[in-house]
Amino acid sequence: MAQMVFKRYEIKYQLSEEQRSRLERLMASHMEPDAYGATTVRNIYYDTPSLLLARRSAEHPYYKEKLRVRSYAPAGVDDTVFLELKKKCDGIVYKRRASLPFVEADALLRGAREPQTQIERELAFSAGRYEGLAPAMFVAYDREAYYDPNDHEFRMTFDRKVRCRWDNISLGGSSVGYVLMPASQSLLEVKCAAGMPLWLVDFLSVEGIYKGRFSKYGAAVNLLQASRERRIVGAKALALPRRVAPRDGARHVQGVAGISGMAFA
Repeated sequence: MAQMVFKRYEIKYQLSEEQRSRLERLMASHMEPDAYGATTVRNIYYDTPSLLLARRSAEHPYYKEKLRVRSYAPAGVDDTVFLELKKKCDGIVYKRRASLPFVEADALLRGAREPQTQIERELAFSAGRYEGLAPAMFVAYDREAYYDPNDHEFRMTFDRKVRCRWDNISLGGSSVGYVLMPASQSLLEVKCAAGMPLWLVDFLSVEGIYKGRFSKYGAAVNLLQASRERRIVGAKALALPRRVAPRDGARHVQGVAGISGMAFA
């Protein structure tokens, strides 16, 4: 049965292609690939009309939370998805996840469906605190995940070609979107309940790789706001990054042109 409750640290690093290649060779002796293999993760983030959740998160508070619906394949309104509440308090990530059809997940977040389980009640309670909660952003990325066979609480994921769109917010069809980080880089996320293994600590130290703060949703909102400012203020024209859909048979990833979607702090 899929895990539905999480409590762990999530530490993020930005790696070049060469660094990722060296790390993957080292991981071969310690980690196993996830059974699902390479996957395109699709997310719909819910927020208020003023993007309150995104704005609060950008301030790096002691406590913050996000609400999203996730799928690992194109999903229609009747397909089963994961509804998630992700909270971060004092550096520790707490996640609650429920599995249900998208149409019911959407109704639960909008207050139009009664929760059926304890986790659904937690999700509904958090959603009910935000007026006008609705789909705000589609974010997708290509992920490869690994786990430690001796410690299933320890996982590592590589995300590439992180992309977003704020129109046609749907889990179905293409995952086309604006690029949020260079195609030559990977976002490594280390997920652990306790400390990291010594072999990984040594690798990061030798390579001079330091943890950073990168929010995929935050980067997407930064890009959205930059595009709005261009239209409203009438400033010098800035070219939006090209839309891409790496695993949908569409164009290859192009670099970010004019507007940066990076959100390291």
